[in-house]
Amino acid sequence: MADATTDDTVEEEAVPTDERREALLATITGELGEAVLGSHIRAGDDLWVRVATDAWLATATFLRHGMECRYFNFISAIDWQPSPFGRDMDAMVDHALDGTTAKEPDPVPIGYAGRDARFQVFARVNNVVDHWGITVKVDVGDDLAVDSWITEYAGANWHERETWEMYGISFRGHPDLRNIYLPTDFEGHPGRKDFPLLARQVKPWPGLVDVELLPGETDDAATGADAEEGPA
Repeated sequence: MADATTDDTVEEEAVPTDERREALLATITGELGEAVLGSHIRAGDDLWVRVATDAWLATATFLRHGMECRYFNFISAIDWQPSPFGRDMDAMVDHALDGTTAKEPDPVPIGYAGRDARFQVFARVNNVVDHWGITVKVDVGDDLAVDSWITEYAGANWHERETWEMYGISFRGHPDLRNIYLPTDFEGHPGRKDFPLLARQVKPWPGLVDVELLPGETDDAATGADAEEGPA
């Protein structure tokens, strides 16, 4: 006879939901339709939406006027390509004291809401009346260009200039794409993963490799070269 106290069913762990952000996503999808290529909701925290390249400006227009997102935070970009220069471009926390790599590099991430390109442009806006925000993303095609947002958000002007300078991504309709930080004739885009940080090849990132000598201490003592011989 089966034990009445025995329950062979395993209760599934409840998946957190966020009805408010699900409703926001439904509103955006209802307006943009198939132009919404991906999304991610972190319940109780945030919402990410990825849109088609040709819907980038239309997304800004709808967010500002249709969803009352009047506060502009930023526009920037990300280069998902791993550094071709290896781990010497990364923090020294990933290296052992003897210079060998302490762990294998993590796989290249896809990012919230997915991606189909090496470069993505992303922007953050808020509805300050209803107290919610959204991060919108767009894949950058081979022409390395997306539409400018400055017709909807004047504050995007400076951010798009910075993104153009650091990543080489153009913004169609921007009236004045010119350098902010770098000399006019500077070659390359320092935000890209394939831009060599030569200063870090000469001197590694500070951290495990930087050992400051104590008064009266020698290099061997600081690096533990005499450790096998025991204490003095």
